[in-house]
Amino acid sequence: MTRFTTPPAELLAGLLDDCLKAGASAADARIGVADGVSVSVRDGKMESIEREESASVALRCFFGQRQAHVSGADLSPEGLKALGERCVAMAKAVPEDKFCGLPDAALLATEGLDMDLTGEPELSADFLEREALAAEAAALAVPGVKTVAGCGASWNRSERWVAATNGFRSWKTGTSTGLGLAAVAEKDGQMERDYDSWSVRFTKDRPSAEEIGKTAGERTIARLGARKVETQKAAVIFDRRVSDSLLGALLGAISGPSIARGVSFLKDRMGEQVFARGIYITDDPLRRMGMGSRSHDGEGLPVGEAHLIEDGRLTRWLLNTSSARQLGLQPNGFAGMGFGDPPGVSTSNVYLRPGTATPGDLAKQAGKGLLVTDMFGPSINPNTGDYSVGVSGFWFENGEIAYPVSEVTVASDLPAMFARLIPASDLELRSTRDAPSILIEDMNLAGS
Repeated sequence: MTRFTTPPAELLAGLLDDCLKAGASAADARIGVADGVSVSVRDGKMESIEREESASVALRCFFGQRQAHVSGADLSPEGLKALGERCVAMAKAVPEDKFCGLPDAALLATEGLDMDLTGEPELSADFLEREALAAEAAALAVPGVKTVAGCGASWNRSERWVAATNGFRSWKTGTSTGLGLAAVAEKDGQMERDYDSWSVRFTKDRPSAEEIGKTAGERTIARLGARKVETQKAAVIFDRRVSDSLLGALLGAISGPSIARGVSFLKDRMGEQVFARGIYITDDPLRRMGMGSRSHDGEGLPVGEAHLIEDGRLTRWLLNTSSARQLGLQPNGFAGMGFGDPPGVSTSNVYLRPGTATPGDLAKQAGKGLLVTDMFGPSINPNTGDYSVGVSGFWFENGEIAYPVSEVTVASDLPAMFARLIPASDLELRSTRDAPSILIEDMNLAGS
């Protein structure tokens, strides 16, 4: 990790002071450092090893209702002073934006601002190599697997300091480790591949390397002999590996900037029943060791557990200061990374509350339909919610898997999909956006 002769918090304080002296009316900034190691293996041998160590600074300056932002890697006093002068000069030259600016100091978070998400201590390249080799060997041991297209393991650490002239200061650090691979199999000249991949704070929170490899291999073999299905209407179950994409579609539709521009199919639905009763979609920024946990949003505003969907009703937009001002509302803790950049909007650890039925129970309830385990580039019309996506997976009948399928397009519209959505009981909290398997009846399938 980068060593500083002057503490980063002091560097930021000096940088902001230089900006004000150069004529800025306000400013915010961040310093970030990162280091890590990643290893890839192939055919039982090390293929590559990469090490990273970086340090950077990002700065945003305001001149009245004008703003500019710059970034760099020179953290010397001279380099930071020059960065500040350049950013202020740019801010004086750009057009006005009546909605830009830092949030009022009275709105800022004041408690628990520093966050330590340190999980696994530094993992050596030797350890990562052994894990990757074990995963690859387990995948190749699955009968029918021809090769492993890629297998890698990594460990990363990051540290970040932020500050603004409205008085906000905070620090955050964290580590993570990942392991993943893709296996390849062939039958009758047709190649199939599938994968398994995990990213966690602690290795104890994921399956063993051997289990990950075996899972990737078994998933690949299960896809051999894939067929097309006839064009029809049918039930679709989105496996939990892909169901989080529906949460992504919702988050895009309730993004403050989208609402302010009027380009969302939910723009007139605040407070209405968008999902069935009993559906809860929650953002939990304070989850212990969560992959997206944070003690404040990207502008320094307080955060806390919030139901975005409560008993099926839409309860809030995702607002940063800029979009809130456009809508005549108050920002509500969903600003994306700012401090040196104009903030967007983002969530932390979003999840769909699970239901009571297993995926198997939902398949039996539907009788027959398509289980989607992989998808390729969903197409969404943000104004209407029209939705289509290419998928592959498995056809099921009488609640049981019948055969693998591929080259199928699933289509409907998101308002109708949300209203009919039924969650299964198999939720795993392992990412920044998690959902259990989801059943949606009466979807349009385009096949042969």
